[in-house]
Amino acid sequence: MSDKLIGVYGASGFGKEVMPLVRAQFTELNKEHFVFIDDGQANTDLNGFQVLSYTDFINDSKTDKRVTIAIANSQVREKLVARLNQDSVQHLEIQAANTVILDEVEMGEGSLLCPFTCITSNIKIGKFFHANIYSYVAHDCIIGDYVTFAPGVKCNGNIHIEDHAYIGTGAVIKQGAPDKPLVIGKGAVVGMGAVVTKSVPAGVTVVGNPARILEKK
Repeated sequence: MSDKLIGVYGASGFGKEVMPLVRAQFTELNKEHFVFIDDGQANTDLNGFQVLSYTDFINDSKTDKRVTIAIANSQVREKLVARLNQDSVQHLEIQAANTVILDEVEMGEGSLLCPFTCITSNIKIGKFFHANIYSYVAHDCIIGDYVTFAPGVKCNGNIHIEDHAYIGTGAVIKQGAPDKPLVIGKGAVVGMGAVVTKSVPAGVTVVGNPARILEKK
């Protein structure tokens, strides 16, 4: 009998997509070894899996606990990582079976790569990166910690994306140059469908084609 308890933190729509990817990495385990963790939906079932509060997850008698965080908000993700670290819970790296990763790719802990993700060559990616379905990262990119790609993000070559940036569904980031990479600043948000043709300052939101800073009203 295995002593593993595998948790998907977040019983949302994204969590439902992530659970099958997690199960595919632990085919030796029965269904009862997988749970969702969500204080707001605790003591319910989701797609036939128990939803536990965080406290109940930690207090479960199984001692080998491992978690992936299926929450797009990077600030929340960082807080949950600190919580899991405090309780010595192991972080999972999750990759869909059809993920493509080529040469010289360095990736930090806790990554979550959904189906049809492509990470090409000579790339450095930080901790707890999320790449949703049909996203790619092309050659010679550097991506910071807690960066989130929504579905269908096209991140071309020689791009630097700083910590906590969020890239919206279908966004396209124009290729930079080896001596002048295009930079998406820390905490910046690239809106859905935006076409980014120049560097984006930290903390701003850009939208449109070509992408422009969304002014606060």
